[in-house]
Amino acid sequence: MKYALFLGCKIPSRLPAYETSLRAVLGHLGVTLVDLDFNCCGYPARNYSRDAFVVAAAHNLALAERAGLDLLTPCTCCFGTLRHAIRFLDEDVELRARVSQALAAEGLAWSGKTEVEHLLPVLARTVGIDTLAAAVRAPRTGLRAAAQYGCHALRPSDVTGIDNPAAPTMFETLISVTGATPVDWHMRLDCCGDPLHEANAPLSEHMTRAKIADALESGAEVICTACPHCHLRFDAVQAGSTDPAIRTLLYTQLLGLAMGLPAKSLGL
Repeated sequence: MKYALFLGCKIPSRLPAYETSLRAVLGHLGVTLVDLDFNCCGYPARNYSRDAFVVAAAHNLALAERAGLDLLTPCTCCFGTLRHAIRFLDEDVELRARVSQALAAEGLAWSGKTEVEHLLPVLARTVGIDTLAAAVRAPRTGLRAAAQYGCHALRPSDVTGIDNPAAPTMFETLISVTGATPVDWHMRLDCCGDPLHEANAPLSEHMTRAKIADALESGAEVICTACPHCHLRFDAVQAGSTDPAIRTLLYTQLLGLAMGLPAKSLGL
């Protein structure tokens, strides 16, 4: 199993523990990760220039295609962005012609062969639940975890294709395989508030704190994340507190601990 690893901008700059734990866990599971000279996924340009957004995304897709690899990203925002770019290129012939011209100027081309995968379905479907269960050496029995999917992982479902957007179960299944108990919480599919942070910080904080309160009310001890934006937003509203209301834990960290990997190798 081999993938081109697309980390995006947020993980290397603000959440390096995600990369550290991802490499440790996937390396232990025999998944080979290849580093290519990727640029931003294009998301920041999306509301300003559709062409600029799609060209940025297609540049990454073309690099992976040239390497003969599918692309794996742990960032749900990057995942949704790259999947959207593929949809737009498939639907808009004129856009595809303009993007192809821009790529050709760099000696690149994209034909649509490259698949874009998020970490969670790769673990659940490609690596497989049975393989994960066999790798568990130190089950996290007794830990109650709230699964935070993140909006870009599930919506729009005809683009992302990860799970049922109204009633997903994949993340809870992945939590269960570690020995931890996934809790049923009312606001699990609500936005974390991060997209609104710059436009309306008070509303964003209200949304985040409401989710934290709901997770706590459900009996969760940690919020388990697979999206750097969600993870950082939960941490940001609790920054400065010596005793946060609830801890955040990346799924790769939870899985790595259950596999018996050293905490330091997981960025903990």
